[in-house]
Amino acid sequence: MSIVLGLALLACDRNVEPYQPGEEPRAPDLARIFPGPPGGVGSAEGQSENEGGTPRGAVPPARAEGAAPSPATGSGGGAITGEITLAPELAMARPDQGVLFVIARPQGATGGPPLAVLRIPNPDFPLSFSIGPENVMIPTMQFAGAISLSARLDADGNAMTRGAGDISSVVVEGLAPGATGIELALSERS
Repeated sequence: MSIVLGLALLACDRNVEPYQPGEEPRAPDLARIFPGPPGGVGSAEGQSENEGGTPRGAVPPARAEGAAPSPATGSGGGAITGEITLAPELAMARPDQGVLFVIARPQGATGGPPLAVLRIPNPDFPLSFSIGPENVMIPTMQFAGAISLSARLDADGNAMTRGAGDISSVVVEGLAPGATGIELALSERS
């Protein structure tokens, strides 16, 4: 029994300190997990506090309590709004219980994680949409610069798969944050 316990302790890769009677719990140092920009405000080297008293870098900027979206906190510009339609010739081919994905990527990006995504289960068309900083997938990415936008009505509801029953739009290129009146037409079979 003691051999097994000894081997388990040797195999443990965590730096766990023993409990000290009477010690008070403390919050973990999240700045090591969510560092700010190198050498800047919010980094481990330049820790400063924001208006809320939370050390910058202690939590992701977009997720900080009371943090309002702004370019300085990684959220970028305003939302892109418009309307999504389903081509009449594909209305009968529409998947039952389909999920609509509206996908924003930095212009020119063809792979990797999208910049922002809207997920709308069982949508009705035409559908008004708004995608912006609140839909960013990775908190450190900014909803800024030239953006490509597309939509896909996915039959199985899994964004990672593309099936024969999926219906997509053409990619609209060169959009700026805050663009309005964008029209995406679901007109192509996958």
